[in-house]
Amino acid sequence: MSPAGAWGKPSMSSSAIVADTASGYHLLKIHGYSRTKGIPTGEFVRSSPFTICGHCWSIDYYPNGRRSAVADYVSLSLNLDEDVAEAVKAQYDFCLAGEAEEPENVAALASASVERFPSRSASLYTMFIKRERLERSRHLMDDSFTIRCDIVVVHNYRASDDAPAFVSVPPCDLRWHFGELLKTEKGADVVFEVGGETVAAHRCVLAARSSVFSAELFGPMMEGNAAGVVVRIEDMNAEVFKALLHFVYTGSLPEPRKEDEDFTYQHLLVAADRYGMERLKLICEEKLCQYINVGSVAIILALAEQHHCVGLKKACFSFLAAPANLRAVVATDGFQHLSKSCPSLMVEVITMSCALVE
Repeated sequence: MSPAGAWGKPSMSSSAIVADTASGYHLLKIHGYSRTKGIPTGEFVRSSPFTICGHCWSIDYYPNGRRSAVADYVSLSLNLDEDVAEAVKAQYDFCLAGEAEEPENVAALASASVERFPSRSASLYTMFIKRERLERSRHLMDDSFTIRCDIVVVHNYRASDDAPAFVSVPPCDLRWHFGELLKTEKGADVVFEVGGETVAAHRCVLAARSSVFSAELFGPMMEGNAAGVVVRIEDMNAEVFKALLHFVYTGSLPEPRKEDEDFTYQHLLVAADRYGMERLKLICEEKLCQYINVGSVAIILALAEQHHCVGLKKACFSFLAAPANLRAVVATDGFQHLSKSCPSLMVEVITMSCALVE
């Protein structure tokens, strides 16, 4: 008889080796791609330094490849831009920024090799994308495209008890339940009239998420009128207001239509500022930074100025800092609108243009 048969089922224990990591990503936008094709093979343009996982990095962009063998490709290099006592262990990957590709990039990163970055060292990605493929892709818009660089820094490795899981706890589904509450209108006690449509909601949810809604729905004007409140919303599109409510209830935004995504974020930013939704406002700022180009920068800059969007304003001036961009923008109708709607901005634009001439 075997020992297992004599003594019953053998006992089992397990443990695990766990890597303690930190992760983040950086977006590098290439403006005026066609002009960068004039840079010779082997030469690069370096990005501004950025910090991820407590370390300073930069990216080298080789529009015509790192060497002649890959001259048909865009090459990239990730650089550690600091002195370190011990080499930084990190995984990294590049992709063209876009909803479809980014999840794939995150998945690919999990199987990427861990590289060592000594002080001020670099790791090359010689064949990032063939230029012919890039120029046919939807990622190249208005002669610009964006590169996403994901980085995972491995701090150390440690042993951990790998106890068997007898209970599986599902993730929090609060967001889903609140989304259903909005969708079904169950228990709704306020109706908004906006853009020719009516939308029902719950005053307590809105008040908890926005001090502006709180003042409007529970202020002195509403006392003694707890049920059947009707509020008319002026100067706002119904779809924008619905997206605002979706964010109030779920903390996320519905997927906008691709063809008018930039305009949706512009209107949502205005709505977020109106109702004191600071996180939504920052999300819209971040999204709009990706849509800055010759045709849109004047409108976006005016929006940033009117609604006190510091980061978005900096992004616009960063785009205008290129002399070619500034010359092209001055010739647009949007620039004429900017000069009339935000005359104070013109002083900053003129000051910047004088500095560029010098």
